[in-house]
Amino acid sequence: MPRPLHATIHLDSMQHNLARARACAPQANVWAVVKANAYGHGLERGMRGFAQADGLALIETENALRLRELGWVKPILLLEGIFDTSDIPLLAEHNVNSTVHCIEQVKMLEYTQLYRPIDVHLKMNTGMNRLGFRPDEFAAAYQRLRAIPGIRNITLMTHFANADELEHPRLSIGEQVRRFRLGADGLPGERSLSNSGGVLHTAELVQELQSDWVRPGIMLYGGTPGGRSAKDYGLLPTMTLKSEIIGIQHIEPGDSVGYGSRFQADRTMTVGVVACGYADGYPRHAEHGTPVLVDGIRTTLVGRVSMDMMAVDLSPIANARVGSKVTLWGDGLPIDEVAQAAGTIGYELMCAVAPRVRVAEAPLGCDPVL
Repeated sequence: MPRPLHATIHLDSMQHNLARARACAPQANVWAVVKANAYGHGLERGMRGFAQADGLALIETENALRLRELGWVKPILLLEGIFDTSDIPLLAEHNVNSTVHCIEQVKMLEYTQLYRPIDVHLKMNTGMNRLGFRPDEFAAAYQRLRAIPGIRNITLMTHFANADELEHPRLSIGEQVRRFRLGADGLPGERSLSNSGGVLHTAELVQELQSDWVRPGIMLYGGTPGGRSAKDYGLLPTMTLKSEIIGIQHIEPGDSVGYGSRFQADRTMTVGVVACGYADGYPRHAEHGTPVLVDGIRTTLVGRVSMDMMAVDLSPIANARVGSKVTLWGDGLPIDEVAQAAGTIGYELMCAVAPRVRVAEAPLGCDPVL
């Protein structure tokens, strides 16, 4: 019998969350972001879950080609663009869009003869200071791209640093949009501005966030970039990680649990051992108090997470036993709540699920609840 730890992927919830993105930005086309193996959900599942998207966006060239092999015929966008001139013929052959964020990429395109036209997305650095041309460099980069035979459409794009906090004191969305408009003034082409945070706040910033394309990522998987909860935004979890209790210990006041004896009981307790550890992708740094469900009842992690196991407080669960079902995140337990308690973000938890964890799909029509 296999180890009881398994992840369930909810395609219905992926479809639901994509519909929520469309409802938030009804005038825009949607790039569904499927980088990092569709945030740990599986590339092929991401393609099927987001089949109604207008395009799929990711960073891995090999996975862009894999999407074509799987039968995706709509647009594909490489969010980091090309890494070498050898990538360029592949873009042309498979009709893949490329972000252009630095002069080196412009030069690669200038030095390569394009036998088929390609579309590019010219990225502006409006304060994230990660990738992109500064606003005062943007028009010149645009003109160099426009002069390259074979460059068809040029979309103008940026990326928000603080879309979860509209009036961030250091860099607000409004300020980034102001910089974008300044740098893109007079340049033709579609606009692509909003990540998940921007999409979720479109109604509040309707003038600033007018986009032809939006690029939701984490919201499509039932997480949020910050601020309100997934439930507040009408999002459903797309991944549920479950296991079982495989052992029980009864401890007395003063007894400790786990490596380093970091947790010490202040009362008589019943502790359950769960078949899940950091080698499965659960964060080792999760602290005592991180929420867990046992047989649907909320309790908490105790002690340090080890490679293959973790311990939970069974005191609130009167009938807990070996074989009791454990929900680590997902259905009934928002991943963002677990991530916050563990001092990380939901993105990391999704993407960190290890290959040894069995993955299956929930039957269609079985949406989870928050």
